[in-house]
Amino acid sequence: MVLSKHLNTDSLLKEAQDHPNNHKRVVYSSTDHQATLPYGARYGVQPIPKYKLPSKGTDAEATYQLLHDELSLDGTPLLNLASFVHTWMPKQADQLMMENIGKNLIDQDEYPMTQVIHTRCVSILADLWHAPSREHAIGTATTGSSEAIQLGGLAMKRIWQEKRKAEGKSIHEPGPNIVMGANAQVALEKFARYFDVEARLVPISEESHYRLDPKKAMEYVDENTIGVYVILGSTYTGHYEPVKEMAELLDEYEARTGHSVPIHVDGASGGFIAPFATPKLEWDFRIPRVVSINTSGHKFGLSYVGVGWVVWRSKKFLPKDLIFELHYLGSVEYSFSLNFSRPAHPIIAQYFNFVHLGWEGYRAVALADLKNARLLSRVLEKSGLFVVLSDIHRPAESMLGSAKQAVGLGFDEENVESYVPGLPVVSFRFSDEYRQKNPDVQQRWVQTLLRARGWIVPNYELAPALQDVEILRVVVRENLSAVMIDRLVADIMEIVLDLAEKDSATRALSKISSIKTVEAHYGRLEEGSGSKYNGTYAKQC
Repeated sequence: MVLSKHLNTDSLLKEAQDHPNNHKRVVYSSTDHQATLPYGARYGVQPIPKYKLPSKGTDAEATYQLLHDELSLDGTPLLNLASFVHTWMPKQADQLMMENIGKNLIDQDEYPMTQVIHTRCVSILADLWHAPSREHAIGTATTGSSEAIQLGGLAMKRIWQEKRKAEGKSIHEPGPNIVMGANAQVALEKFARYFDVEARLVPISEESHYRLDPKKAMEYVDENTIGVYVILGSTYTGHYEPVKEMAELLDEYEARTGHSVPIHVDGASGGFIAPFATPKLEWDFRIPRVVSINTSGHKFGLSYVGVGWVVWRSKKFLPKDLIFELHYLGSVEYSFSLNFSRPAHPIIAQYFNFVHLGWEGYRAVALADLKNARLLSRVLEKSGLFVVLSDIHRPAESMLGSAKQAVGLGFDEENVESYVPGLPVVSFRFSDEYRQKNPDVQQRWVQTLLRARGWIVPNYELAPALQDVEILRVVVRENLSAVMIDRLVADIMEIVLDLAEKDSATRALSKISSIKTVEAHYGRLEEGSGSKYNGTYAKQC
């Protein structure tokens, strides 16, 4: 019987409290928790209820200390390799954001310069993604790609509805559908569920590189398909889905049936990698069938969390019915986002990056991320312990012949164009050989043991049809340097090799108490270098 199932920590805390003689006890229960300030005696602060508003306020300094200490229990953003979200900006950007933290983006008349900066950002993205005309492209900031995807989907749905009505056809029977790969991020499925659109998920496979297979996708397209979501950078493995191939098949479909099906590109991450790392790759508005693109400024746009973007090819693809004219705060304003009020400082931070980095700066960051991701991929594969599912370290098809030659005779390992394009993401799993030799070792233990060393590396299942395959995934962001990769690799190898040597998970977990740094052997005294331990509390070193 597991004791923890019968132990109520709240009750134990209640019983263990110091109780004054008047029997007015501080109650710790699941319905009336209270937080005790670590420095309560210093600040003269009484325990504060956790889940109801306190009757009296607390000094600002004491409140800061309370929250500061509680939040220290969070993981370290620098070591969070699970997230695509950027976690660092220069101090000048921090200062600029604080100076403008009170501004509301929707107040266009009150903050006209902020609105100008917003417009500049939309124009910069339209130009970056090769819109036919920067002047005629239209777009907006969002809180992230999730909102941007909803807007892109809504525009396609409304255009489909208008077309059906004009043809005298029903918009309800059988109703609209949208096609996407089963590897789609949840935001894409949210659109379908929230806005009554059938989500047609195309199964993925190893042969399709764990992403949308355009030929397979065509089996799901019909006259009620409002569009196809094509993902420029799968969250599972970082693979770019083939936008151009999908568009060519839809071109053939339209020529054969007369039904035009548009493409929305989910460039949440790839929208800020592909234009700089592989500018020759055609995925954006250079393809006529692409009508809208979204991206996250807070991912590889290198801004803090809270900013995304959606841009349409032209005003033609954003129905007027979705644009609201507002007579608000003394002026006429236009809104076509799901939110109304939103902070302006994330948009200002994005523009800071555009000005500060420029095209060359963004390219330098993207190339460095991809180089570090290739390094990690190669090390993991060469160890024999893992199979890497992502392909950014593998030669592009056009370079396969050169890659077979000796280095220096045709294959340029430093040239990003030599490799399969994708996000700086490394997805990997135990090799078959390791699994066969260690059938009792579970891959998810690696996640737990890495977390004990500070690293946050998720272990999870692939999309439907391949859900039996578990992967570990590392997102290589700007602040994951080659030096940190050295440490990460050493920790992974030590953990995995130790799991193979242990008879049980319990013995493996015992290694947590003896974590060594990668460079621990430098200047380290060997065992027995000090005087013998004599049993006192203080060990001699």
